[in-house]
Amino acid sequence: MVQVEFRSTPIPTRGEKGSKADIDINQGPTAPLPSGIPTYTVEILNICATGCDISGIHLTCSWFISAHLVNPKVFKRLRYSDCLVNDGKPLINGGTVEFQYANTFPYPLAVSSVVCS
Repeated sequence: MVQVEFRSTPIPTRGEKGSKADIDINQGPTAPLPSGIPTYTVEILNICATGCDISGIHLTCSWFISAHLVNPKVFKRLRYSDCLVNDGKPLINGGTVEFQYANTFPYPLAVSSVVCS
């Protein structure tokens, strides 16, 4: 699998309890749909070094849409370039949320805001 990665995550500042930098987004192509539309797998990870759970994870996502249904409790577009991860619920320290979508091109996804606990 060839990995396509879009990152615009800032470098964490030492001593922070949690921040946007504690969310890692990996995205790569997977087998296309039978119709030939490319699919992509997205992994969103909580890599908080201080053990924090992170909720209210919002990503920039342009006009995200998928030809393959994405569970809205996992990932949904609320409005232009505002997508919510995990239905806003906490992503535990070390936790991962994963989903697949289908479109003719990969969307650049980046963390826009989080709530740390």
